[in-house]
Amino acid sequence: MTQMTRIVLASRPTGSPEPANFRLEDAPIPEPGEGQIAVRITAMSLDPYMRGRMDDAKSYAAPVPVGGTMEGGAVGQVTASNSKHFAPGDWVFGMFGWATHAVADAKLCRKLDPALPVTTALGVLGMPGFTGWFGLMEYGRPKAGETVVVAAATGPVGSMVGQIAKSLGCRVIGIAGGADKCAMAVDTFGFDACLDHRAHDDAKSLRAALQAECPKGVDIYFENVAGKVLEAVLPCMNVGGRIPVCGMISWYNEGGLGMNAGGAKDQLPKLWRTILVNRLHVHGFIISDHWARFPEFMAQVAPMVADGRLAYVEDVAEGLAAAPDAFIGMLQGRNRGKQIVRVG
Repeated sequence: MTQMTRIVLASRPTGSPEPANFRLEDAPIPEPGEGQIAVRITAMSLDPYMRGRMDDAKSYAAPVPVGGTMEGGAVGQVTASNSKHFAPGDWVFGMFGWATHAVADAKLCRKLDPALPVTTALGVLGMPGFTGWFGLMEYGRPKAGETVVVAAATGPVGSMVGQIAKSLGCRVIGIAGGADKCAMAVDTFGFDACLDHRAHDDAKSLRAALQAECPKGVDIYFENVAGKVLEAVLPCMNVGGRIPVCGMISWYNEGGLGMNAGGAKDQLPKLWRTILVNRLHVHGFIISDHWARFPEFMAQVAPMVADGRLAYVEDVAEGLAAAPDAFIGMLQGRNRGKQIVRVG
């Protein structure tokens, strides 16, 4: 086989991505150079951060060029190796992109434990799970008896946050979109309760429901969503509360780093004053700055996954061609659990 298939960024979206922003095309399979490996991809990850890479705007990483392969983490088997650390047949994770085959620098890839399902490297034991664990432990600093609220509770980040917080003796309240996701948060991931933000027309209504579930206030809010959810939670924060800021998916389609997203500019004075008055610790973080902590994460969490103490759910789309629709659906909240694409 000499040809591969890939999905490239055909055009930059304005607002929500559309199928026309992507293009499926064939290309020659590249040959690995010195220190590189060639990989046949079997599954790939879809993550909200990818929406930001579609914009030509200042961010913490360069945008995908128009005509370039959509970026993303993936797993697969090594087919050829010019590295002493990998051999053909090894299962690996790397930033291989939306494609059936890839070549990558071996030093940027991770060999996978064949005793665990390889797709766990895309979610619960990959970047999303690590993000949830690190953000909670480093910036949430949970203590037994505290109340933790988690936005996007059933995603791979939120479900990790909730389960780790529960294991440390916290009361955990999720916020998710839809009754089925709320049921999953409680029944599968062990949350104490979960609120359906779609059942509330505005932040005031959602806040009232949250206050009923959190009579002692909120000590930690793990922020994945922003928008109405942030507006609802913020007045419930206790003095000295902590807010790890992981994402703000409700604003991603606004583009760039401007303050026009979702009325954020209008909310800024109220937000800033609440941070001051309640002496809140608000900490934004990008997980790629903290890979040195990944072995610690694996040492703590991998055994919990292996013996079933920590649950995970994968939403699988079949075939590379299904990736654009699955990605658009994920941004709209259609996925249930970690969104992956089975490539081959």
